[in-house]
This record gives sequence, structure tokens and C-alpha cells, in this order.
Amino acid sequence: MAALLPSWAWVTGLTAGATAVVIALAVQADHAPHPTAATARPGPSASASAHASPAPEAPAAPALPDASGEGRRIVYSLGAKRVWLVDATGRAGRTFPVWPGTVGPRPGRYSVTLRTQSLKGSDGVEIEHVMYFTKASGVNIAFSNALDGASPPPANGQKLGGIRMRKEDGAALWAFGDQGTRVAVVN
Repeated sequence: MAALLPSWAWVTGLTAGATAVVIALAVQADHAPHPTAATARPGPSASASAHASPAPEAPAAPALPDASGEGRRIVYSLGAKRVWLVDATGRAGRTFPVWPGTVGPRPGRYSVTLRTQSLKGSDGVEIEHVMYFTKASGVNIAFSNALDGASPPPANGQKLGGIRMRKEDGAALWAFGDQGTRVAVVN
């Protein structure tokens, strides 16, 4: 007849066996794929309506003004304080807001007459991408952007003809318009 083992031996054997099983399961779990980690799931506070509607769309760019001409041109709207860069097919490839000076051009058709890479504006601000296209009340009217990208400060009663824009818009306008490029100014 077989001898009985003391109780401490049984406990030790069971503990060792359980530890081995736990270690084996941990190794398998560490090397197994984790499908739940790749899929984000909403938390308990997520609402059902969050999934019901699509993501909001960016607002559409303002339409090119009517009667702004045809062909490749720069369109400047006095009322909208906005510029459009229009390709030869009549499609506006880019549009952006501008900050007009205190003296503005009259609606009409013009051409870029002079381009200057950089200079100090009549308001004392260092500017670049300067594109002159007309004169009004003895003041030169030109597109430009401040070197530091800032919007112009208040005019304090000065006569200023600069039509300023953000730095990246100034670079795009400079790349688009050469001397002679048509400029359409509309209300």
C-alpha cells in the first residue's frame, strides 16, 4: 500500500502547478494578437448621437464675384475684403481675406505695374511681395504682406494704399502674378 504524503507536500505541489499554469498563460497572452487594442470603443459616457451624424464640413470658399472679367487674373473685392487668384480657365484656385488700407482703388480693370520683393511700407512696417497696380488720391495701391505676418495696425489718420494679407497668401500672390498680370477690382 502506498504511503500517504504529508499535507504540506500536497499544498506545495498544487501551488507549484498553479504557478506554472499562470506563467504559461501570461507568456501566451504577451505574444498573442490584441484585436481589442486596435479598435477604439466609445466609453460609457459617449452619446448615441455622436455616431448619428457625419463630421462637419469646412465652410465653402466664397464664390468668385460676378462680372470680375475672364481669363487669368487677380480679383479684389472691396466689399468682401478678399482676393481670388483665377486661372486661365476662369477657375479660382485660391481665395483669401485681406486688410485694405485707408485709400482704396476704384472698381475697374488694372494690371500689375511694378513688383518689389521687400521694402518699408508707408506705415513704417517692413513688407514683402509688393505688387503695385494703380494710384488713388496720390497714393500707390499695392498688395503686400508684413514680413512678420501681422495684420496692419490702425492707420491713425494716415493715407495708406497697402492691401495686406497673411504671409502665406502674399507668397501665393507673388508666385501667381507677374508684371502685367490683370487685376479686376469689384465692389
